[in-house]
Amino acid sequence: MKLRRAPLEDWLRDYYFAAEIDISSSGVETYTMAELRVKAGVRQADLDQLVFDDGYSLGRPALRELIANGWGDGDPSRVMTANGSSEAISLVLSALLRPGDEVVVVEPGYHLLVEYAVALGCTTRAWRLSAEDGWKPDVDALEPLVTERTRAIVLNFPQNPTGACVTAPDLRRIVELAERSGAYLLWDAAFTSLVYGTEPLPPVSTLYERGVDFGTFSKAFGLPGLRFGWCVAPPDVLSECVRIRDYTTLHVAPLIELLASAVLENAPAFLRPRLEQAARNRAVVADWAASEPDRVSLALPAGGVAAFPRLHGMENTDAFCDELFKRHSVLVIPGSCFGAPQHFRLGYGGPAGQLSEGLERLSGALSDWAG
Repeated sequence: MKLRRAPLEDWLRDYYFAAEIDISSSGVETYTMAELRVKAGVRQADLDQLVFDDGYSLGRPALRELIANGWGDGDPSRVMTANGSSEAISLVLSALLRPGDEVVVVEPGYHLLVEYAVALGCTTRAWRLSAEDGWKPDVDALEPLVTERTRAIVLNFPQNPTGACVTAPDLRRIVELAERSGAYLLWDAAFTSLVYGTEPLPPVSTLYERGVDFGTFSKAFGLPGLRFGWCVAPPDVLSECVRIRDYTTLHVAPLIELLASAVLENAPAFLRPRLEQAARNRAVVADWAASEPDRVSLALPAGGVAAFPRLHGMENTDAFCDELFKRHSVLVIPGSCFGAPQHFRLGYGGPAGQLSEGLERLSGALSDWAG
């Protein structure tokens, strides 16, 4: 397989660690080890007793059971732990897809969910979200894309980078489309817990026998550095994932799985504060966009902690985002990284003070640019 470059990672690789203010991220404010230990009740003795032995190919049985009960249908045989959801997604795609398969993807979208199937030799059919419609997903537009030739439908809602989400009735229709074609329905649920004014969507693996859910600590949990994720999938799919994994990572490290177990046993303690913070910050972003009506258009995100505003008068925001970083030390992501060059990704999951300062500098940069 031949993977094309990932423009998002290229941009972050150059700027992520050098920016004074980061308002680019699609995740929430990160926790420290001290905070993790307090919230999850991890004692020094728990760490000292850990043996750095090899691990289970699909994950520690107790951890798989924990995930199955909280994020699946209760069957641990359908769970695999992973080194971040990116590993789980790439393993499942590699296990399921063959050259010539048709795969439905969402655009604009995160590169792994769009490009990996292309690298495997598949033909992708894009379900395109429209800025003019406020990025609202139109299931009627999805329906003709799903045919008897469709091998997989790869979705993530709430969506990255737009923050768009589907409703529960929409989800039922999507499941019906997958069932009708016999396609696998792969659902990146990284932002499931980050929704506003509504309940999180149920796992697709509980709705459809070929439904596959992916979870991660990198977004709503505020623990991206742990690189922990999981998937819930049919056992035969997981068996094929293990065959591939035997040539790469083998398993998740015992230390990571120990910490992951403690976090998942105390999930609300990690999720609730960050969701409350995100809701407050979302209102700040809405007020900022309303104060810039001549320069900014924003469809307020229904979920996640990233918005995807459009900058008026710019056909491509790359140069502006570069100038914003170099002159104002503020990091955002140009929309070209997602195939929508008139937009940029604005992350609002971090500290409130940093967000306000970043937006103030962003407005100043817009004034300088127009002048």
